[in-house]
Amino acid sequence: MWHAERVNRVTQDAPGDEHRAQYAPSSHDSRPVRLSEERYRPGSRRTGAEPLSASWEPELDRKPGRKKPPKPSGLRGFRAAFGWRLYLLPIFLVATAVVVFNTARQPAQPITDTPVAAGVGTGGDDPIVSEQQAAPIDLNIPTAELPDGGVFTETGQGSWHIIPLPKDGTSGKKIGNGKHFYRYTVEVEDGIDPGSYAGDDAFAAAVEGTLSDPRGWTGAGDVSLQRVDGSGPAPDFRVRLTTTNTATRPDLCGYGIKYPTSCYLRAAQHSVIINLARWVRGAKAFGPDMTGYRQYAINHEVGHALGLGHEGCKVNDAAAPVMMQQTFGVSNNYVAQLNSVDPYNKHAVPADGKVCRPNSWPVPNLGDRLPN
Repeated sequence: MWHAERVNRVTQDAPGDEHRAQYAPSSHDSRPVRLSEERYRPGSRRTGAEPLSASWEPELDRKPGRKKPPKPSGLRGFRAAFGWRLYLLPIFLVATAVVVFNTARQPAQPITDTPVAAGVGTGGDDPIVSEQQAAPIDLNIPTAELPDGGVFTETGQGSWHIIPLPKDGTSGKKIGNGKHFYRYTVEVEDGIDPGSYAGDDAFAAAVEGTLSDPRGWTGAGDVSLQRVDGSGPAPDFRVRLTTTNTATRPDLCGYGIKYPTSCYLRAAQHSVIINLARWVRGAKAFGPDMTGYRQYAINHEVGHALGLGHEGCKVNDAAAPVMMQQTFGVSNNYVAQLNSVDPYNKHAVPADGKVCRPNSWPVPNLGDRLPN
C-alpha cells in the first residue's frame, strides 16, 4: 500500500527553499514535519532521499585554528605550478634554437617573379624590373649619364591619375590583329609640373601614337593593343610617367644603379614606369633625337610587359634590338656591366665589343617580322 506521508517530495518548479515542501516521517507521529535547515549543516547526518549538500570549502579549512598550508615558493613553487610541463621546456628551447639557426644560415629570398619568357605575347612571366639590379654596383658607363637639358620635377606625390580618352573618338581604338590582346592606360604621377612634359594630352598622344605605329609591337604580328580609360576591367598594364625620386622607391624601380632609369613591375599593378628625367632629357646614345628616344623608352618597357627580356647587339653597326638597354648605351661592353649581377639578364649580353646604332622600334623596317 502506497503512503504519501512516507515519501520525501521536492517540487521541481520551486524557485527557492521558501516554496519547497519537503517532508519526512516523524518518530512521534505520522504527520509530515518540515525539515530544518540544520540538517544541511556540515557534519549532520543526511536522511534518506534528502538532496546532497557540500561545503564550498573543505571542512578541514573551516575548523577554528586550522591554517591553510603555505604555498611553496621559488623553484619548488614553479615546479608545483607547471608540473610535468616543466620538463618539456628544455626540449622546446633546443627546438627553437635549431629553427633560428637554420633560418639564419639560409640566404634571404628576394620577392621575385619567374624569369622572362622567350617571345612576344606568349603569356609567359616577366621580370620585376627591366633596368635596375638586385644590389648597388659601381659602374663607369659614360653613355649612361643623364644628359644636360630641361628642368623637371624630381619628386611627385607617389600617386597617378589616368588621362581620359579624347571625346572626338580619335583615340582608344584596337590596333593590330594579333591573338594576344592587351588593354593599357596612360597615367601621370600627381604633383608633376606639366610644363616639363607639355601636359597630359601630349604625353598620352606620344604613348598611344608609339604603340599604334606599324613599326611597333602590333607590327610584330602576335600582339594587338588598345588604350582604355580605366572605367572597365583592370588594364593589362599601365604606362606611368613618374618622377625620379618616386621611381627609385624600393617597391618600384629601386636604386640599384646611379643612373636615372625606367622599368616595368608586374607586382605594382603591371606598371610601365617612364622616368620623367629621361623623358625630358633623353639618353646620350640618341643624342638630340628626343622623339626617337621617347619612342624607344615606351617600346622597350612595354616589351617587358609583353614578356620579353633584354638582348644585346647582334651585328656591328646594325640597328640595336629594341630590347637592348639603349638608355645606357649601344655597346655590348657597356651593357654587359649592368648585367653582371642581374640574375635575369646575367648572360643576356656578352662583352664582345659589338656596337649597334640606336633604334626605337621592334620592327624597324616595315614588312619585317620578329622571329617566333
